[in-house]
Amino acid sequence: MRGHSAHKLQGEFAKIAAGEHHDPHTVLGLHEGPSGKKVVRLWRPGASQVYLEVFGEIVEAKQVHPAGFFEYSVSGDVGVNDYRVYHYQGALGYDPYSFLPTFGELDQYLYGKGVHYQLYRALGGRLGMQQGIYGVKFSVWAPGAKSVSLVADFNHWDQRINPMRSLGSSGIWEIFVPGLTEGEKYKFAVKSQTGEMVLKSDPLALSSELRPLTASVIANVDRFSWEDREWMEERVKRKDRPKPVSIYEIHLGSWRKRDGYFLNYREIAKELAAYCVQMGYTDVELLPIQEHPLDESWGYQVSGFYAVTSRFGTPEDFQWFVNHMHLNGIGVILDWVPGHFPTDNFSLGKFDGTSLYEHEDPRQGFHPHWGTYIFNFGRFEVANFLLANALYWFDQMHVDGLRVDAVASMLYLDYGREEGGWVPNQYGSKDNIEAIEFFKHLNSIVHQHFPGILMIAEESTAFPGVTHSVHHGGLGFDLKWNMGWMNDTLRYVKTDMIFRRYHHNDLTFGLLYAFSERFVLVFSHDEVVHGKGSLLAKMSGDYWQKFANLRVLIGYMMCQPGKKLLFMGAEIGQWNEWYSKGEMEWGLLQFPQHQGISLMVRELNHFYKGHDALWERDFDHTGFEWVDFSDETNSVISYLRKSSHEILLCVHNFTPSYYHEYFIKLHNVESVEEVFNTDDGRYGGSGKRNVSPHIVFHGNQRTGLAIQLAPLATMIFRVVFV
Repeated sequence: MRGHSAHKLQGEFAKIAAGEHHDPHTVLGLHEGPSGKKVVRLWRPGASQVYLEVFGEIVEAKQVHPAGFFEYSVSGDVGVNDYRVYHYQGALGYDPYSFLPTFGELDQYLYGKGVHYQLYRALGGRLGMQQGIYGVKFSVWAPGAKSVSLVADFNHWDQRINPMRSLGSSGIWEIFVPGLTEGEKYKFAVKSQTGEMVLKSDPLALSSELRPLTASVIANVDRFSWEDREWMEERVKRKDRPKPVSIYEIHLGSWRKRDGYFLNYREIAKELAAYCVQMGYTDVELLPIQEHPLDESWGYQVSGFYAVTSRFGTPEDFQWFVNHMHLNGIGVILDWVPGHFPTDNFSLGKFDGTSLYEHEDPRQGFHPHWGTYIFNFGRFEVANFLLANALYWFDQMHVDGLRVDAVASMLYLDYGREEGGWVPNQYGSKDNIEAIEFFKHLNSIVHQHFPGILMIAEESTAFPGVTHSVHHGGLGFDLKWNMGWMNDTLRYVKTDMIFRRYHHNDLTFGLLYAFSERFVLVFSHDEVVHGKGSLLAKMSGDYWQKFANLRVLIGYMMCQPGKKLLFMGAEIGQWNEWYSKGEMEWGLLQFPQHQGISLMVRELNHFYKGHDALWERDFDHTGFEWVDFSDETNSVISYLRKSSHEILLCVHNFTPSYYHEYFIKLHNVESVEEVFNTDDGRYGGSGKRNVSPHIVFHGNQRTGLAIQLAPLATMIFRVVFV
């Protein structure tokens, strides 16, 4: 090395050795040399001798810098395929620094605009081919970093060896490592502008190590042979048709275990599919199965948004899970948590030394309730990260819906904050305009790409238009959890039965707004934790009355307008509240009352699916008509559910009082038949069935019905009018 070029190279070497070079590919790899030759330049820190293979011959490179830089000059036309280098573990492979960028200009443009909807194929650690060679493409967004390097098994986790190149203003750093395969563990060593080095997991990793380890793992999600084509095609065909939805919400880690250990996704699928078919559920909803470091978070503090948690197996195991559920006619809905993420040092927080994914101002970027960071929805790349994540689960994992967690926390800038602890929007109000636009974008794009999927909002306020179309100013969700109905109902059933007459409004108020949104009626996991007690334990009364109250309650939910969701354990009458590190108390099914609850839920689910009056017009006031909402003295309500095929009369008695002949004012009934009764003796009830309810006449006028009003019971009748 002589003259200016040699001096300049020495400076480039010093930058690489210091871990501060933004484009090591301009120095390392294959380059034009003097006198028409080409030179291979290698970086092997600390080495005194380096060998490589050129045109099949092993040759020794010359050291040109004591830090560990070596060169080998080659005469003739040599290309990327004509030489190979020795990696630190001894394997002979092609040179990572002789390949063109893997994240193209179109990728950079789309990502910068926030509309790279297949970002999951381009960013992160991905198996692929580059210039005809197989290997792994690594890329990461870290615009504030001084430098980024790849650390992995193959380079002994030495952050010096494989510096990545910056792709300019896009903020992307990338490198292609030929020869790497599935199972390679890796992270990104990110150096901030202040010189601090942090090892970060890949934000778009498809798999991770089992906690407490946190390395990302190269995985193949394109190999699985799906067998659910018929299900997927039918999902599109039925997207605009009314349908029954009875969701079984479960936590995979505590639904079933074997000898105290987690089951694999495939093992769970076999048992869960059979159980859901038997019990009559239409869908399962899984508490978050994205990778998370802490079991106690139940999955709600996500560190790997694109990775199924390795607690239960591999991405391919999860694909098998979804495929098997579909083959058994069961939809799969995932809990999805785009509102916040944990502060763990290996994860998204302060990713490149700056507030990259989160707002810099803690009044906007830190959640005081959960001690987590909040996504900056106004940054195109951050919104794109989440948009593409939703699309990933629909595309690569075939899921049927996402239940979006804590939507209210995203919609309001003052959510969970004291006065003065939040920043108003540009109009001076508390609406988070950027999050609102994110939801509109999200729901528009996922429905465009995957018609027939469900987007479900857990939204606990009266924010208008959550399930209204984006074209009409709404957020575009398909369904919204009815938290008001849930709170009113649970408050009512916890009230002593003697005093329920004074709280009758809790049963009727919900119908004032029942058709303002497309609701799901929920008794979810949130209601059976943190000292709230199980659903059965909430019930007032003695032992028999508690079970009867639970039966009438579940029957009430199934009759009311709206889709249905029940958390695991309620269907067998679990006494203890849910414990995420335990297991559902299956042993209770040896006892008659618990068997009765299970049988009732099973038969009620199948009854619900078979009677479209309970679901055809869930979101239309024409599907509901009050018969009597004013009998607060007896704590009884009655109403009609209607479809184009049938009319059902639903009667709910919320006290243990029994009436041999209870009059229901209902004109012009031609015939009536009891078709379901939660007081059936087979369910543990008192057996007060209506074998022959009779029509009451006043003169020639049919004025109503006289029924046997069972204690603490939901009774359903098929009625035909003159």
